[in-house]
Amino acid sequence: MIRLGPAGIGPVKDVEKTFELYKKEGIRAAEIPFTYSVFIKTKEDAEKVGNAAKKFGISLSIHAPYWINLNSKEKEKIEESKKRIINSCEVANWIGAENVVFHAGFYNKEDKELAYQHIKKAIIEIQEVIKKKNWKVKLAVETMGKINIFGSAEEVLRIVKETGCSFCLDFAHMHARSLGKESYKEIYEKFKHFPSLHCHFSGIIFGEKGEKKHRLTPREEIEKLLKALPKNKEITIINESPSPVKDSVMSLEILKNLN
Repeated sequence: MIRLGPAGIGPVKDVEKTFELYKKEGIRAAEIPFTYSVFIKTKEDAEKVGNAAKKFGISLSIHAPYWINLNSKEKEKIEESKKRIINSCEVANWIGAENVVFHAGFYNKEDKELAYQHIKKAIIEIQEVIKKKNWKVKLAVETMGKINIFGSAEEVLRIVKETGCSFCLDFAHMHARSLGKESYKEIYEKFKHFPSLHCHFSGIIFGEKGEKKHRLTPREEIEKLLKALPKNKEITIINESPSPVKDSVMSLEILKNLN
């Protein structure tokens, strides 16, 4: 089963209306983007979102704030980054969201192996907090589109294997990181052994250093991606274009025609 949905849930006070509309459109997933901060502050608000999601059959995930670098040269910034991820995990646990997606960090002109080890250490420390708190959430390190940022397919697969964390496979990022050389099918093949996938997608503009910015999702790119994916696996695809709801609805129409 492939679930499609947007990055965004609108204001918390309107979440019932938003999710009711999502359900009418066929949307069965959504990601809460804590882009600049963890904007759901209380357990009461989180449970309101979680209850509305259950009522309308919406599977939720969370994207931790962008201001994260687990490979910073400043220890204080690493601790601040860990705190942002942990805060996101706490809210995810309140809501009932399984995956907390995050950007792990930058290479900072360091040896990539050293950067990997710093990030791995921080992930293990965060997981220890999750375990201690008995939160039912998974850390999902995201594949990244810029070549100077941690998050190649190989790095993500390795850190999943060595830490037991989860991942978010961003097909647009991977396409951009390869400078357009890798097809969606080739990207999927690297991750096909996993029983389920949490994914991101959108249109994307890239240059010689990889991703530049997201854009509206071209219909032909959606068709290429959906044709590359199996229909008998649990796959969630969150659209991160500038118009994620509209592009998710278009994706659902295309998926229906392919079945």
